[in-house]
Amino acid sequence: MKGFLRALIFLLTSATLADAQTFVSTAGGTIPDGGPMVQFPLTVSGLSPATIDTIFGLETICFNITHTWDADLNISLQSPDGTIVDLSIANGNDGDNYTNTCLNAFATTSIITANAPFNGTFKPQGFIGTFNNGQNANGTWNLLIEDTYGADAGILIDWSITFGNTPAHPFSFTSSNLPIVIINTGGLHIPNEPKIQAQMGIIYSGFGVRNYITDAFNGYNNKIGIEQRGSSSYGFAQKSYGFETRDINGTQKDTTLLGMPSEHDWILYAPYNDKTCIRNVLSYDIANKTGHYAPRTQLCELMINNQYQGIYVIMEKIKRGADRVNISKLQPADIAGDELTGGYIIKVDKDDGPGSYWTSSYLAADSSTINFVYVYPKKEMIAPQQQAYIQSYIDTVEGVLASSAFMDSINGYRKYIGVKSFIDYFILNELSKNVDGYRLSTYFYKDKQSKGGKLKAGPAWDYNLAWWNADYCDGNVSTGWSYAFGSICPGGWQPNFWWARLLDDPAYTAQLKCRWEELRLTTLSISSLFSYIDSLATYIDEAQTRHFTAWPVLGEYTWPNPSPIPTDYPGEIAALKNWITDRITWLDANIPGTCDVGIRKNTMNGDNIAVYPNPFNNTIHLQFYLPSAEKLKIEVTDLLGKVVKQIEQREFLAGENNLEITINNGELNKGMYLLNIISNHGTISKKLTRVE
Repeated sequence: MKGFLRALIFLLTSATLADAQTFVSTAGGTIPDGGPMVQFPLTVSGLSPATIDTIFGLETICFNITHTWDADLNISLQSPDGTIVDLSIANGNDGDNYTNTCLNAFATTSIITANAPFNGTFKPQGFIGTFNNGQNANGTWNLLIEDTYGADAGILIDWSITFGNTPAHPFSFTSSNLPIVIINTGGLHIPNEPKIQAQMGIIYSGFGVRNYITDAFNGYNNKIGIEQRGSSSYGFAQKSYGFETRDINGTQKDTTLLGMPSEHDWILYAPYNDKTCIRNVLSYDIANKTGHYAPRTQLCELMINNQYQGIYVIMEKIKRGADRVNISKLQPADIAGDELTGGYIIKVDKDDGPGSYWTSSYLAADSSTINFVYVYPKKEMIAPQQQAYIQSYIDTVEGVLASSAFMDSINGYRKYIGVKSFIDYFILNELSKNVDGYRLSTYFYKDKQSKGGKLKAGPAWDYNLAWWNADYCDGNVSTGWSYAFGSICPGGWQPNFWWARLLDDPAYTAQLKCRWEELRLTTLSISSLFSYIDSLATYIDEAQTRHFTAWPVLGEYTWPNPSPIPTDYPGEIAALKNWITDRITWLDANIPGTCDVGIRKNTMNGDNIAVYPNPFNNTIHLQFYLPSAEKLKIEVTDLLGKVVKQIEQREFLAGENNLEITINNGELNKGMYLLNIISNHGTISKKLTRVE
């Protein structure tokens, strides 16, 4: 009997082992330095069963690659039916080689968070269960490898794929409360440049309405041109993209996306190293609320070629236009008179190749040079006379600022720059302690002299490393000045001298102080900031779980996250808010100047009232500022004005007041309401949305 059992166990084990089928290719080859992408084929023949799914399917991919600087490599796998899944994209930093590296969906460590040299078994970057879709796996599989940067050569030695009874399962993404963006490139890899043509659809049925990936495209359904974008972010595993909307013939076509004004140039921003996913959204919202154009944004979830890509932000690209940077159109023939004087968009940034910039005549504080880069008109379109004009204007601005008479009331700097725009830009950069502020992605624009003609700071751009998200050059410290970057980190990409020089003018600092105090009562009150942050965090709370399943970086260091690194998403939001509190406390005590104009309101107004979260379920937080003690009545009405809940009627103290409002089950149905705050001066109403 024992012998029979041993024989039975042997037969069962042998049958199980027979189900694991491995196919190997030793036909490796050179990985071209700096691209293009190459295919390394492997033929699967005689696989039994031939159909791969969640019962029997792809389990493991292994390969050996010699390469210095692994982060240069993008490695993907393509199945016989054309499905492509990313295996390892830009991982490993400056480490070398993939040695006996295997990728299995059930591994405990992700290739994203592992350190090179890679040796052992890791969870792949993409979801290889996507291959187990019922396709016939017999045929040609291709390992796709691209070296994205020159100077580091590599060789694929061999690779293999294994099928078995423990297959990877597809990623489950069926619906979202966010807009869903679906892009199909026809299996083509999206390059750094040029744009390739693809098909894009958007599913969005409105705020609070569920969106399903099986729904018809109702937000967009047409062609796009798309390419990768980014500078330091280009090396991140989650890629950002630039895209243009096109018509059915592939021609650029202005289009409205998710309620944003019609245009054809757009950005799909990947918040890979911003684990709140909202730093840019928050920054642009502040800029807009303080009266300046900044890119509009819409949070969404993205699928590319049936692969889930996580949370993205669709945002407007900075460009001239009636609904973007609203300055005059400058034609190539506009080379004299008033027509020559605007409009222009330039930026302080890294150069974009020969002819894309000019160098300031004035050095930064550490004696490094400053580049001014042409944005509009582009370097290919700007006429020599236009180049000469905008350079001369900037030379004049700098010359006046550098002179002893820069504060002159008639011919000083105020004749040439829009002071309010500079003050608000300064406040946003200092509030967020933007480590790239003033020195990179720092935009300026100028309209024609007949339309005001002064140089203005903005639009705001690129705040993913702000708000306590940089562990270098004191970017994580809640004290100190961003404009004084050169005294902290001398050498390379420095702010120009303008920002420090303006602070030498007592009239400027007085205006700065008044503006700071004004905004602290409204847009930059703690209650207003936290209300908006909490609303965003609530909005993406469901999606962030999927996002960090796709990109398992919570609690892990991704450049340049400061420590301590929170281990969950609520911790990321809490850390952001704690840092903001500390930063504002320091700025309250250190913003220079003396405000001689009383700016506190005589009565409460809608700008210094915050209600959050909104939409809400059972609890609402109400925060408001009162210049003096006042008796208030607070109630909730329906949209017809009928009182459905009395909240409070009493005297509130001067200063910031906080009230927590609980809505019990059965009191209010799902829908829209008004929260009314009634005083002797009138009624202020805030719209509320209750969700289940």
